[in-house]
Amino acid sequence: MKTLTTLILSGLLLSTPASAGVLEDKNCGSCHRLKAEETEKGFTGPDLHYAGNKFQPEWLKHFLNNPEVIRPAGFVTDPGFLPKTDLPPHISSSKEDANALAQELMDLKISAPTPVTSEPLSKGLRARIKYQFERTFGCISCHQSLNLAGKIRGGISGPSLVNAGNRLQADWVADWLKAPETYTAKRRMPRYKMEPDTLDQFTRFLMTLKKENIK
Repeated sequence: MKTLTTLILSGLLLSTPASAGVLEDKNCGSCHRLKAEETEKGFTGPDLHYAGNKFQPEWLKHFLNNPEVIRPAGFVTDPGFLPKTDLPPHISSSKEDANALAQELMDLKISAPTPVTSEPLSKGLRARIKYQFERTFGCISCHQSLNLAGKIRGGISGPSLVNAGNRLQADWVADWLKAPETYTAKRRMPRYKMEPDTLDQFTRFLMTLKKENIK
């Protein structure tokens, strides 16, 4: 009898569908691309099928629990888009759900970016790269960032870089600057032709932009 009961219970467990992940439970796929092959549907939120390449896990957990506006003008793929203002932040999740969501998102990867050095920039080199960031490549026309005095300045049509050093992974930043089309075909981000040294220094500069440095 005990053997029969065990077989019945085992059969029930095997026939029960595996529970959906938190991303599916929260219906995150209705706004975000969670698989690279989902190319026909239009999404109202940024792609997340490479979230594990892009974000730092601790930032992701905090953001999902206590969201803030990253893209002041809204998510953009349409070249004719008009910037929006006063956008609400992302929907908040409990700490438990935020941790579970972050864990699943960190498993979404599509590439293995080339590691970059973490050596700090000298004060002089940082000032030179800051000049190139603002003037040569005109990044602040679309992105908010911190100037050398720790003040926020820049455009809003792209995601804010004020907290890039806590939000993004350095390897992904370098890969994105080198070939953004690797991650998404629909983008407004230009493809800059940077020398390897410049690319490395740009990445290291962006990783210095952190909210704790705002003055």
